Amino acid sequence: MFAGSMVAIVTPMHVDGSIDWPAWERLLAMHLEAGTSGVLVGGTTGESATISDTELLALVERARAHLAGHAVLLAGAGSSSTAVTVERARRLSAAGVDGLVVVTPAYNKPTQEGLYRHFEAVAVAASVPVVLYNVPSRTAVDLLPETVARLSKLSRVVAVKEAVASMERVRALVELTGPQFAVLSGDDASAAQAMLNGARGVISVTANVCPKAMAQLSAAALRGDRAAAEHLDAPLRVLHDALFLEPNPIPVKWAMSDQGWIERGIRLPMTELSEPFRARVRAALDAARGQLPLARAKSA
Repeated sequence: MFAGSMVAIVTPMHVDGSIDWPAWERLLAMHLEAGTSGVLVGGTTGESATISDTELLALVERARAHLAGHAVLLAGAGSSSTAVTVERARRLSAAGVDGLVVVTPAYNKPTQEGLYRHFEAVAVAASVPVVLYNVPSRTAVDLLPETVARLSKLSRVVAVKEAVASMERVRALVELTGPQFAVLSGDDASAAQAMLNGARGVISVTANVCPKAMAQLSAAALRGDRAAAEHLDAPLRVLHDALFLEPNPIPVKWAMSDQGWIERGIRLPMTELSEPFRARVRAALDAARGQLPLARAKSA
């Protein structure tokens, strides 16, 4: 179910921070047209730390209606509290998502046993598939392959989004989990190589601005066509890096607003992209221009 290019979609906002619902529907339509295979609502790129549970459910409900089964719908359910995450998992499962993406608890730095028990509790509470999410650069804890292997034996745990940019890590995850378990890249810069090394897809930030290119790149890598995958990835490499010049989603939201897809709304403590980085992001967009969707006016 979870494969190919899946977008960690931004949450479009007006400059006052309120959600821009017409822009939300335009983004969903753009991804369906571009061939994006799945949409993650309320992940890190969607400003999960600052959107309310009520807003997340509203985003999910509108996405479910708009996607109508043409792309899988994932929702971010993670928090640093097991009890809170369990309750979110129950509510989001009932909202009709196809799966939950659950990030490792941030700040409190649990042990590997603590991580196992956390995800086990979430898997018991959920009524839909669970995707583990490991991003130690943001959470200060690393979900190790051996722990993922233990968790993969739980019936609800079906995949991991791995944001450690190491092919050794990707290969270890593939080797330690069964054929029904999906390893997904959480790092655009290494996603092509990850898929060529056994990952089944990517949950992508870059797909927000280059959805068609990321879909084509993923398809090539998954059929084992290294030359085609690397050819498609080449014009995107500078963009992959530029979208992390400041913490995600600052650069990607600025890039999308610069292209006319969304307004420049972002919630504190995140701020608009710093002036010194704007020329670099714009240059990266220009370098990948042939791969980008056509920009639309905010009023489209």
